[in-house]
Amino acid sequence: MENLDVRVLRSLRDWRQAGRHALLVTVVRTWGSSPRPIGSIMALADDGAVVGSVSGGCIEDDLIARYTGSASEADTPALPAGPIGYVKYGITADEAHRFGLPCGGTLELLLERDPDPDSLQVLVQALDAGRLMRRTVRLRDGQVRLDEANAPEALRLDDVALVNTFGPEYRMLLIGAGQLTEYLATMALFNGFAVTVCDPREEYQCGWRVPGATVSSEMPDDVVRAFRPDRRSCVLALTHDPKLDDMALLEALGTEAFYVGAIGSRRNNLARRERMIAHFGQTQVSLARLRGPIGIYIGSKTPSEIAVSVMAEVLAVKNGVALPRDVDVARAKLAQEEGMPAGAADLAAEGAGHGAALGRVCGATGA
Repeated sequence: MENLDVRVLRSLRDWRQAGRHALLVTVVRTWGSSPRPIGSIMALADDGAVVGSVSGGCIEDDLIARYTGSASEADTPALPAGPIGYVKYGITADEAHRFGLPCGGTLELLLERDPDPDSLQVLVQALDAGRLMRRTVRLRDGQVRLDEANAPEALRLDDVALVNTFGPEYRMLLIGAGQLTEYLATMALFNGFAVTVCDPREEYQCGWRVPGATVSSEMPDDVVRAFRPDRRSCVLALTHDPKLDDMALLEALGTEAFYVGAIGSRRNNLARRERMIAHFGQTQVSLARLRGPIGIYIGSKTPSEIAVSVMAEVLAVKNGVALPRDVDVARAKLAQEEGMPAGAADLAAEGAGHGAALGRVCGATGA
């Protein structure tokens, strides 16, 4: 499934190139609880078609009615005229209730009428090429400037301009085309990742059944090099075969990938680290980014449940969320085995000495 921002901008470009009127709606401020974060965008066409969202649905319905002229309430105000306008929702308790906003929630939206189709075309082409783009909108007249960005930036709004950055799709490279990979690839596609699956084993390639993922039969380390992982990429090794997993992981650790990890038991993950140190010149420091076992502890046993566990951890890392210690697989498994609370397992792991602690930190996934 395509990245939502890219899908919104692509739809808006298509409408404008076809000569249709349309709005680009951006969440620019929130107070209290808000259903969508600042920077979220939505495109609204003159026939009421919508791509993207700024709330759970009620605000979208109101915007459609006000933009298309189908609002039934006599006191419903028209949307602001001109190239740039603002609307607020949730100012009063009654309005918050009407639009389904959380208690105390208020959001402000910036409306761009009929954005320039040529500028949208340039932006979409840049995103398709994998470039991170900064879009600056001059509030006086709606004029747009596009620049390539070096890193994602938070939305900025002042009296002069709105600045928002848009990135290409997040990408996931999966080593191995087994059943777990099928579930994980499906979830990743659903969450807007572009998915590449690498498996040189012919018997696994023939059984692959997930449309939308790119499949490669090259050797994993070659695929990682060609994939060129960046800060919007993650690499997961899922074969349990050191000949396939280890070299791919070593290549990935030398990139900016935001997540690099491998499936396997605590013993297998410890053995992998020892191999990499003994035979490939790695150190504890150079392997600090290597995650294993991957996933969060949910007591998962089946491939589908393990995929849920892994996808949850990938999304948490992507979104910069620190997970609580009691969902760490190694600590949870240790606590389960020794009949102690997860916090006590932490203390046991920290006091057990370097080798034992490493073994516990590199423990088994929920399987």
